[in-house]
Amino acid sequence: MTRRTAMAAGLAGAAGAWVAGGCGGADGRDGTDGAGPIRSDAGRGLRAVVIGAGAFGGWTALHLLRHGADVTLVDAWGPGNSRASSGGDTRVIRATYGSFRIYSEMVIRALELWKAHEKATGERLFFPTGALWMSSGGPGQYMTDAAPVLESLGIAFTELTGGQMARRFPQISPEGITHALYEEGAGYLLARRGCQNVWRTFLGEGGATRLAEAAAGEIAGGRMRDLPLADGSRLEADVYVFAGGPWLSQLFPGFDPPLVTPTRQEILYFGAPGGRSDLTDAELPVWVEDGDALFYGIPGSEFRGFKVADDSRGAPFDPTRGERIASAEGIRRGREYMEHRFPAMRGAPLLEARVCQYEQSQDGHLIVDTHPEAANAWIVGGGSGHGYKLGPALGEMLAVQILGEREKEPFFRLTRFA
Repeated sequence: MTRRTAMAAGLAGAAGAWVAGGCGGADGRDGTDGAGPIRSDAGRGLRAVVIGAGAFGGWTALHLLRHGADVTLVDAWGPGNSRASSGGDTRVIRATYGSFRIYSEMVIRALELWKAHEKATGERLFFPTGALWMSSGGPGQYMTDAAPVLESLGIAFTELTGGQMARRFPQISPEGITHALYEEGAGYLLARRGCQNVWRTFLGEGGATRLAEAAAGEIAGGRMRDLPLADGSRLEADVYVFAGGPWLSQLFPGFDPPLVTPTRQEILYFGAPGGRSDLTDAELPVWVEDGDALFYGIPGSEFRGFKVADDSRGAPFDPTRGERIASAEGIRRGREYMEHRFPAMRGAPLLEARVCQYEQSQDGHLIVDTHPEAANAWIVGGGSGHGYKLGPALGEMLAVQILGEREKEPFFRLTRFA
């Protein structure tokens, strides 16, 4: 067993290095510890419209507002609605990302901002449980690749054998587990409540909102013109941000390959035996198992039930008109997996089943770039099942890119699909 312990200075340094990137350092941040959001008047006089009030759009709108811009946030059904990818109850937050250091750095900064937001609004959104990664299909390459990244960033984690894992978490059967990694500072976020909280905060700080269905505006002369709304009105701004989640490909159908492909995903909540705190997040971490399929779960999920989900990409899905009824096969697979890995959950009743969607980019990575024909129209999305937790950091990054204070991040640009 190898243990690497985080140092507070290491965490702050890693996050600061990622965020600074042209932002002018920590000047203007809220709070006394340098971890809060950056405020400035760099956007004064700028009119911005943000389409989509999910994790990406809501946080981008709030960060632009805090830079002095005049911002209108538009959503067809409202923040955290049941059609939205950000509309579920809970989402995992973890810095384990294989070899993709950029995401680990973003998670560090995002968690700083989530905590600062909790403090400022008085609403708890983050639940620290730790995150356990398990490999049952081989050497656990994703974890092996992640270990040096986590260590270099000062993120606390412990590598475990199957036997060591079983001694630490006896609720979990170690059968077939070849390698495990426990990330100590991870946990889960309240997703729907987080989106609604950001919407309220945005309104409270002077932002404007519209409940409306919007389309992309006409593009001419390298710029996008005003946006048509379904009610016949129009919205005009200097900058447009399209954080349309699974609707991005409908907003911009001309891309080949499509910007994103929505896929149907099933979330199951099972009922643990009464009085078993060891089967809740009080004693059990969020978990991910990489084997023949990739399953993940959140025990307790704020007392909603024992959450189990298959991360395998499902069939294409219409996020607007699709019926959200879980399949008998999906329930069977989820139960079979759960009863194998968590023996105390055998025979547990299904309490609830939900259908959501991933908005899958072609390579599973985020898209943050301007439209190739319109310099004032930004496209942000491709959360691909892992984007929610990154919202505060992504919004902070995008806001300063829009204001010209930071270069575009090449890793997220559309040119990679050319």
